[in-house]
Amino acid sequence: MKYGLFLGAIVALAAPALADDEAKDNRFTAERVFDLEYANDPQISPDGRTIVYARTYMDRMTDRMTGEIWSVDTRSGDHRPLIDGKGSISSPRWSPSGDRMLYLGAEDGKLQLRVRYTDTGESFSLAQLDQAPGAPRWSPDGEWIAFAMFTPTDPPSFAKPPKAPEGAKWNEPVRVFDDMPFRFNGAGYLKDGASQVYVVPAEGGTPRQITDSENGYSNPAWLGNDTLLVVGNDDPDASLDPIESDIFKVSLDDLTMVKLTSRDGPDHSPQVSPNGRRIAYRGYDDELKSYQQTDLYVMNIDGSNVSNLTADYDRSIDSFAWSGNSLVAQVENNGDLNLVSVSLGGNVSTLARDVGGTSYGRPYASGSFSVAANSGAIAYTAASPDRPAEVAYLRGGRSQIMTSLNDDVLPYLDMATIEEIKVKSSHDGREIEAWIALPPGFKADGSYPMILEIHGGPYAEYGPFFSAEIQRYAAEGYVTVYANPRGSTGYGEEFALLIDLAYPGNDYDDLMSVVDEVVAKNYVDPERLFVTGGSGGGILTAWIVGKTDRFAAAVSAKPVINWMTMALAADIGALVKRHWIRADPWEDPDAYWERSPLSIAGNITTPTMMMVGEEDWRTPTWEAEQFYTLLKLRKIDTALVRVPSSPHLIAGRPSRLIAKTDNIMGWFAKYDPAKQEKDGDEGAD
Repeated sequence: MKYGLFLGAIVALAAPALADDEAKDNRFTAERVFDLEYANDPQISPDGRTIVYARTYMDRMTDRMTGEIWSVDTRSGDHRPLIDGKGSISSPRWSPSGDRMLYLGAEDGKLQLRVRYTDTGESFSLAQLDQAPGAPRWSPDGEWIAFAMFTPTDPPSFAKPPKAPEGAKWNEPVRVFDDMPFRFNGAGYLKDGASQVYVVPAEGGTPRQITDSENGYSNPAWLGNDTLLVVGNDDPDASLDPIESDIFKVSLDDLTMVKLTSRDGPDHSPQVSPNGRRIAYRGYDDELKSYQQTDLYVMNIDGSNVSNLTADYDRSIDSFAWSGNSLVAQVENNGDLNLVSVSLGGNVSTLARDVGGTSYGRPYASGSFSVAANSGAIAYTAASPDRPAEVAYLRGGRSQIMTSLNDDVLPYLDMATIEEIKVKSSHDGREIEAWIALPPGFKADGSYPMILEIHGGPYAEYGPFFSAEIQRYAAEGYVTVYANPRGSTGYGEEFALLIDLAYPGNDYDDLMSVVDEVVAKNYVDPERLFVTGGSGGGILTAWIVGKTDRFAAAVSAKPVINWMTMALAADIGALVKRHWIRADPWEDPDAYWERSPLSIAGNITTPTMMMVGEEDWRTPTWEAEQFYTLLKLRKIDTALVRVPSSPHLIAGRPSRLIAKTDNIMGWFAKYDPAKQEKDGDEGAD
């Protein structure tokens, strides 16, 4: 962690005025990402007196996000370390009585379930697990822990190879695949097996496997002390419908299983009410669209009397928790992330509007919360435009920020200020929300370069959240603009579905309208416009340069370039075919071609860099490579940046975040007319 920085910051206050070169040290430079921390996964004790959370930072030596568990006393504000160690510590979960805490910690390079006693601080490992556990849950009596874990099975084989002679160096045996998907982003080529649910005594012991299915089960929840709820898909062709899931009830006595939901569509995230009479869960009826909002349901414990609590609430439910006889839910709402209370009668009221701050790299709506079982108090990650997430405490309608994790750094840096604008789209007059990051010392004189940064998804939401990438661009003098064009979430299902079977499409007009507004404000030089985006933003960047030449240069990161190859080779190919394009590529190739940036690439004149992770199976490397090769064939200036060992999340490690932003800015600087003019003048001298 960044201990020791605070003293240096105090000394800086007494220093004399800095020269221009020294003043550059106050910028948000690339190395500053190692100085920042954020709060994640705050968990409030059952009595509401203590919040534990993962204090997360980027470790310089390991080049990875690392977490330690800290605690905050909600009455005194006392803030202290609770659990540290080698490797990341995460996912703290209070026992029902609050006397113990379950968490995930690394041991000999493997993630293990550990329990810590709150009175003595002693901790121990529940079992020596060969695979990483996930989603651990305490039983109501505190005697058992349920969790999900990948369980290997024997791989398929059609031949038995002969035994190699002693000392011989033969090739590795062939690997046979017969499942779909056979590789997945972040996991690579998949091993045979599936996630299964286990239970283990809370005092430690041998895990007992509860489920056994080829498709697997996960997401366990306790229904009393002798029954589990699990989530899975029992369809023999489950891989062809990847969003389908149901909730099952499993008796721990004899492992009999009863399906509680059965509609066509996902049902998941079950949580049992405090009185044990109702089950709340999330889901929707699958209408084969590229996006549908997730509703919040309750049903009896036998699966009867299903009620959709949010049928009349036009926002998607991201997560929820019981609070007495009502529920608290997290929702994206008009560029913000809110906590709302949902009654069993379907009434929705807002509790907090400042949730978020855990995305860190880009300004996505991302955060979490928990509810005290006995008091109803809430802990959540609090968002701000100028700093990453802090821990917040909410009770009786009053919210209080409990931490100040970056007060030793950020007050002493020249940070970008964030301005919100709302623009009417040139396509149909719909209101588009956007934000402008203004560089330190900004003056509206029409001279600044501008970066349009486009979010991925495309079903996602940007907002006024801290972003290391946006701050980096602004620190180097770029007015940086980011927006929520049609298709973004948080503005209702109808707004999101405007790009259903029309993506890319009129979202282009929305983005250009935002750019027009920034130019009209005399913020930027219209000859110094640049554009970039990743994933869904990478698609739109590639689409934009095929539609207009107004940008001096572009960087398309991890894009989809060809929907045909995306459907037939990406890890979510079945989803692309079934929900996004809704056509067989061999029967209707035009449906794939007309929305592929390749189809309009003959119009491109803009210098365009391509960037992709070498282990990206979400938008695989060949997507970027197709566009790169096309641009080379057309003699358009281009470059291909491959990020070694990186999956789809290019900026998932500190060095990758730095490499991403600095290579983007390096490419833009090469084609900046003002820089070219300056270099020309210096050459003439």
